[in-house]
This record gives sequence, structure tokens and C-alpha cells, in this order.
Amino acid sequence: MSFDAEKEVAKLWRALHSAQAEIGKAHYRWRKAAVEAAGPDQDPLELSLKAAEITGQEIGKSILPRLNWLKGEQAWLQSLGRAIAANWSQHGALVKVDQGDNGSELLITWTRCPWPTFAKDYGVKMDEDLQCCDRILQSLLVDVNLFFNVDYKIETLKAIPKGQGACVRRLYRD
Repeated sequence: MSFDAEKEVAKLWRALHSAQAEIGKAHYRWRKAAVEAAGPDQDPLELSLKAAEITGQEIGKSILPRLNWLKGEQAWLQSLGRAIAANWSQHGALVKVDQGDNGSELLITWTRCPWPTFAKDYGVKMDEDLQCCDRILQSLLVDVNLFFNVDYKIETLKAIPKGQGACVRRLYRD
């Protein structure tokens, strides 16, 4: 039996994309169930933001073991930016990290992100998608800042959910 590397890679590629899509669908299925179970008095945005906060905290904790201050702040910051980009890449986003205007600033750019499409497929407003993504990013910095005794912030400069073609976020020391 011969091995067809191209066919095997194509199979793995399809499986990866299916798994990435299932992540987004599972999140929005959870959201739909939570909104229905919470009843009409519960604001769906508040539920989503709480889930985003928890998600961000968990991501922040998972990043901590890979960060190391020994090579200096700039190397540490690059590691943090790459870890953030890698997390979204696992979900199917195309993300790059560039140096900002100074050594304590990065620009993280999402040129493709599946999350707005997932939100649209489940009838969720683009503003909620953007707010949740921002909450995840801000929440993941809480433990990172505390552990390394720094004060980094992240702000959205451009956003796909606003029709701006890319999400650009500035990660900087306050």
C-alpha cells in the first residue's frame, strides 16, 4: 500500500477546519442554552461577557508557564503577543504580531477571524462579538500583569465586526 502524503495532509487540513468550526459552534450553542435557561430577565450580553471573562482568565493562566522575563521585557512581550496570536490561530484566525512604536508596545493584527461568522450564524450582534473578544483579551492580562508585576493593557484600534477588514489591537505598557 502506497502512502499519498498530499492526500493525508488534505485529510488532516479538513479535520482541523472541522474542529475549529466546532469550537465556535459549541460556544454559541452554550450561549443559546444559557440565555434560554436564564429566562427573559437576563441580559444575553451580560452572560456572554461573563463567559468571555472566564475564558480570558483561563487563557491567561495557560500562557503564564511560557512567559519568561530573563531575556528582558521586549522578549517577554513578544512571547506574550505570540501566545495570544497562537490561541486565536488554533480557532482558525490568521494573526500576526508586529513591534509597535517602542519596546513596550506590540500591534496584533487579525486579518481573518471566524468568530464574527459564528456570531452571525447564531444571530448574535457584531457589537457583542467585539465586546466579548475585548473582554477575553483584557481578562487574560489580569493574572499576567499580577504575576510579572507589570501593567499592560490592550486596546482595539480596528475591528472586523465593525467592517474595518481587520482587527488591530495595541498591546502596551501603561
